Amino acid sequence: MRPRTKASLLWGAVGALAFLVLAQGYELVAAPGISLLVKLAIAAIVWIVASGASYLFERWLARSERS
Repeated sequence: MRPRTKASLLWGAVGALAFLVLAQGYELVAAPGISLLVKLAIAAIVWIVASGASYLFERWLARSERS
């Protein structure tokens, strides 16, 4: 696996886990929210979007740091 792909998948995992932590924290403070399956589905969507965004913007960020 290419390092760029691996890094983007890991950033997607960080985003998905951050969403799950925030959802759990909200449930601790407020009333029970959504079911576990819905949370996992949203976390999967967050993983895909965060992975894609980090893959696309990695090259742009690397170029902007050099200039």
